[in-house]
Amino acid sequence: MVNLGNDWDEVLKGEFEKPYYLAIREFGGSSYKKNMKGEIKDGKSVPFGVKIAIWVTCALLYVTQVSGVFYRLVNSTKDNAFVFIGAAIMLLGLVLESVADIQKNSQKKKNPNRFCDTGLYKFVRCPNYLGEMIFWTGVLVSGVNVLEGAGQWILALIGYIGIIFVMFSGARRLEIRQNKNYGNDPEYQAYVKSTPIMVPFIPLYSVAKYKFLVA
Repeated sequence: MVNLGNDWDEVLKGEFEKPYYLAIREFGGSSYKKNMKGEIKDGKSVPFGVKIAIWVTCALLYVTQVSGVFYRLVNSTKDNAFVFIGAAIMLLGLVLESVADIQKNSQKKKNPNRFCDTGLYKFVRCPNYLGEMIFWTGVLVSGVNVLEGAGQWILALIGYIGIIFVMFSGARRLEIRQNKNYGNDPEYQAYVKSTPIMVPFIPLYSVAKYKFLVA
């Protein structure tokens, strides 16, 4: 993937954040706007050709992510068990992501200058990203019994691996920013050393050193 720098990172992050949470932040999150001013570029400096490349790449990634659903319609089957299993997984991911976003928004309103370590954030540092990954895992599962041939499997897996990469890349950006903001706080240091960054009970506490996690 072409390295387009911070603008690309932030556009990707915006592409995969849920609209309802963006609305909450934009219309009610004054503390968020104050703290993030200057952190995220508005994209005005991005050349038009680069914007087109970003839009096309994001669109293609979305297409591959939902390809399993498309192939379920094309490769008709009477076995819908995986549809219900996938839907349940998607619901779990959506609930987890929603609760995590609400908890973080609530905590930031109370203390915008402190990192969030309450609620779901006690168990994992990026529960909203985890919820997103679980959601797309459900989408993939919903189509596993209808995918036919290597081509369909490759397309579906490209989308799934792509969103996992985007989420870990977002976690890396967040970790670097939080290290900059809270690195001298002993409580933060204790928190990051004891709380997994992405998946509970998996002892992965940092991804900042993995430079390949940059789009």
